[in-house]
Parts: sequence; structure tokens; C-alpha cells
Amino acid sequence: MRHKQAAEILREFLKKGKNRITPERFEVMDSALDYDGHFGADDLYVIMKNQKSRVSRATVYKTLELLVQCDLLSKRNFGDNMTRYESSFKRQSHDHLICMDCGRIVEFTNTSLENIPQELSKNLGFNFENYSFNIFARCRNIKTCKYYRNK
Repeated sequence: MRHKQAAEILREFLKKGKNRITPERFEVMDSALDYDGHFGADDLYVIMKNQKSRVSRATVYKTLELLVQCDLLSKRNFGDNMTRYESSFKRQSHDHLICMDCGRIVEFTNTSLENIPQELSKNLGFNFENYSFNIFARCRNIKTCKYYRNK
């Protein structure tokens, strides 16, 4: 296990939920936390298979959901009906700008946005839990947009 602190979080979560504690789940956790950026379950499965892993596709899918439930991963949907994941373990909160043509995702942090979700929740009678801020736009320079380069 490359991520000892994350492994302890997962181990405790699995114990509490009476889930099986298997080496395959920790292998999926390590691969997911090592992934730089956003990924789908099948993307991770293919990478693991290319690295000679014997983990099944079903184990990858089930483990990713468990990792979301114990807050080691965040689940994202960027409007294209695809579920993507990203590490939330020891990562700074950030938002996303997504090109509607090529799907490129740019992460950004803007301190002026930080308090808006909490304030809105409070003003509308909610207890704030979490938020996800996504901006959908189009690449300004079509020469660098993957969508136009592939046409």
C-alpha cells in the first residue's frame, strides 16, 4: 500500500460497514489515488490491467463507490453522462471549467467563490454540506481545442 493514511481510513470504513477487507480493494485505492486528474471506472480498470493487475472490473466499480462513501474520492459528472472520479484525499478544494466541445477540464481555485455556497445555504434555510462548481464554456482558440483538431 502506497497510501498508508488513506488505507487506514478505508480499513476503518470497511470494518464499520461490515464490508470485506481485501488486498484488491487497497490495490484499487492506490491506483485511484495515484491517478492525476479525472478518470472513469473503465479508464482505471484498463490502466490496472495494463499493469498486470488481476482485479476484476466489478471490484474496481464497487471499490470506487466505497472510496467515494469514505471521502477518499469525489464523484463528478460534467454534463456528458459519464461518471468520473478524482482524489479528494489531501487535496485542496477546487472548481472546474469544462469545454463543451472537446471535454477538456481545467481545475481552478477562486477565493471569491469560497463562501458563496455556505451563505446561499444559510440564507435559503439549509445546512451546508458540500458543493461542486462547474462552468461550461468553449475553448477560445479553436486551434488548441481537441474537438476541432480531430475534425
